[in-house]
Amino acid sequence: MKKLILISLSLLIFQFIHAQAPFHRGVNLTNWLQADNASKIQFRKYTKKDFNDIKSLGCDVIRLPVNLHGMTSGAPDYTIDPLFISFLDSAVDWAENLQLYLIIDNHSFDPAVNTSPEIGQILTKVWPQLAERYKDKSDYILYEILNEPHGITNQLWGSIQQLAIDAIRSKDTKHTIIVGASGYNSYADLAQMPVYSDQNLIYTFHFYDPFLFTHQGASWSTPSMEPLSGVPFPYSQAEMPVCPPSLVGTWIQSNLNNYQNDGTVAKVKSLIDIAVNFRNARNVTIFCGEFGVYIPNSDTTDRAFWYQTVKDYFEEKSIPWTIWDYKGGFGLFEKGSGEIFESDLNISLLEALDFTIPEQHPLVIKPDSVGFRIYDDYIGQGILDASYTTGTINYYSDLIPNNDQYCLYWSGGPQYTAVTLDFIPNKDLSRLVNSGYALDMIVRGNTTGIKFDIRFLDSKTADPLDHPWRMRVTLDGAIPGWDKSWHHLHIPLSDFTEHGSWDNNTWYTPTGKFDWSAVDRMEIVSEYGSMDGKEVWFDNIMITDQDTATVVQGGTLGLNTKLTTGELPSLDVLPNPMTESTTISCYLPKSGATRISVYSINGQKITDIINKTLPEGKFTMNWDGNDERGIKVPGGIYICRLSNNNVSKNIKLIKLNE
Repeated sequence: MKKLILISLSLLIFQFIHAQAPFHRGVNLTNWLQADNASKIQFRKYTKKDFNDIKSLGCDVIRLPVNLHGMTSGAPDYTIDPLFISFLDSAVDWAENLQLYLIIDNHSFDPAVNTSPEIGQILTKVWPQLAERYKDKSDYILYEILNEPHGITNQLWGSIQQLAIDAIRSKDTKHTIIVGASGYNSYADLAQMPVYSDQNLIYTFHFYDPFLFTHQGASWSTPSMEPLSGVPFPYSQAEMPVCPPSLVGTWIQSNLNNYQNDGTVAKVKSLIDIAVNFRNARNVTIFCGEFGVYIPNSDTTDRAFWYQTVKDYFEEKSIPWTIWDYKGGFGLFEKGSGEIFESDLNISLLEALDFTIPEQHPLVIKPDSVGFRIYDDYIGQGILDASYTTGTINYYSDLIPNNDQYCLYWSGGPQYTAVTLDFIPNKDLSRLVNSGYALDMIVRGNTTGIKFDIRFLDSKTADPLDHPWRMRVTLDGAIPGWDKSWHHLHIPLSDFTEHGSWDNNTWYTPTGKFDWSAVDRMEIVSEYGSMDGKEVWFDNIMITDQDTATVVQGGTLGLNTKLTTGELPSLDVLPNPMTESTTISCYLPKSGATRISVYSINGQKITDIINKTLPEGKFTMNWDGNDERGIKVPGGIYICRLSNNNVSKNIKLIKLNE
């Protein structure tokens, strides 16, 4: 009998250990790598500091939603864009460095469009590429095959998911894979999943019940729940709202009538138990990848109580979790705030989730005392893209940038549309204006007749007589001259002139009220007509008191040549950052004298990788991290430069200390 008891206890202990994920709690880092394509990603929206801030809350995992399918060349090969890979590499490196688990979540889905039965043709192409790239990374990296498949049977989805597992395992037998059921990763569908033989899987589910409470105010449901507000949790008859007239006769009214049964703590726990029972029956690991309450129409106190209820039961049942989301409509920050970590966190929500609460300070905008970068390969930190145009804006154009790897490209779109860079929080530039600081940039245009404004807008206050006033400068053919060559501009902020305000469809003439201490944004705007057929590039946009920028790329774009990257040399360096060595790849559209060299950030040549005449084609070569004397160079930032037929291409190369 004792022997049987010991065996039973051993089995229970084994099952308990087997059912644990290596992580416990975390967040979804949304609206970053979910863009339509790689060129629309704003890379500096999040940095390593944000990863560290998240860890300081007590999190040990980040689920990173990625529009993976949109980051490819499309059918038939679905080759992943190297630009996207460079962004994802940074996130992977930050997570590993901070010892945070990172779930690469393939968030390629539209909630209103059913998952295609042919999606396996994409999954089996994209996942081996990522698996090959990250197969040697640490166990902190995990793969999630597809977020919320829906409108597809569990039987069919289960077989497609097996194909994706097999495709990953053909390249990577090490890393954990996260799998889920159809029905939007419903807990109710978990039991319909096939029994997968792979032992290194985690089974995910999402939890948003009661849906009327968690999604009141949501516009993406059918019908829209925007009119619905005031639904309490837990149920209270005295607090129940009347069904909005536009929702009478819909399933929402029916659910409101049944909310006395659905809106209880006991009901919430019973639904989570469905996932628990699946885990126990299959002896597998489960994980709640999403749960949350939409902010706009929910009561703050009820919202926090729901989170605490769900979180407590997850932890009672040993279910790891990541909330949806960190910033955004379901996030950890106060409603309507600037979502600044040091001042805007929702303390009651953090307490409900048992997060560590960092010290908070009221936001005080102090006058800037030094200059800052607005764009230099990437939009500057603390600046968000808020552009409005039907034209093209590409922050990662590699068409002969003046500095480093990319430049900003703008073309097309009707009059009064703009490249808009929103300062978060607002900037106080008053001291810089009085100290002789200037807007400094390198700019290039493709044709005569280009004319546009660059302007700053201040913030609109609660004063009904206040408006978002403008200060502007106009660029045309005289300044700087649109001859397809780069030109350096240094425009003192004091040279900007007030332009008035457009507010609530009304024009207000200037009255001298522009406030340099509350600058909301900078815009590059087609004030004088359409930008169709007109192309402008910008590089190294900054606020500075140094008039020292130089034009590095002294040539002109071919006057009769279509401006496409395919006609120019390309250069790639992987891995980047590098430790011991890296592979340099290039494509040469024409044969000719070719030099690839490595320079220090100060412009001192370190070594030539190659210096000879090469034919047209693709080439790869290795740099071992040594200078021309064979001595290892220290860690730091370097420039890898390709010169071919008087055209140059630069890439910033980071070398880590070995």
